[in-house]
Amino acid sequence: MSQQKVVLLLGSNLGDQKKNIELALQKINDAGNQISQVSEFLMSDPVEFVSSNIFCNIAAIIFTHLSPIQLLDCIKKIEVEMGRINDSKVSGGYTDRVIDIDIIKYNELNFTSERLEIPHKKHLFERDFSRILLKDFI
Repeated sequence: MSQQKVVLLLGSNLGDQKKNIELALQKINDAGNQISQVSEFLMSDPVEFVSSNIFCNIAAIIFTHLSPIQLLDCIKKIEVEMGRINDSKVSGGYTDRVIDIDIIKYNELNFTSERLEIPHKKHLFERDFSRILLKDFI
């Protein structure tokens, strides 16, 4: 499979948020993906749940040989390795988290399954912090 251009959003609101994001990027790279571009860090309030912990977020463009589902499996493995316990798809709601990695776009693919929706419409159209981070990436 040839290289696929993917836009990711990463966020953390527990521990050293910037270091968590940097470690996640390193793990994404170590898994055989090429990180092409990374946005500035953006601090934001939690969305769709209440917490006193502020989020640190970034957007990243990567190039990958993985299919969308393979990439999802890869990033979910990284989240678990880094200590993420609750996945919002599984638990049915959002909570504080060490790391959150979302696939926003995968080339120009439109894809929907129980586990994954590409493009990620909430981040593209509903969340202010996402639109700020993605303005130069989409």
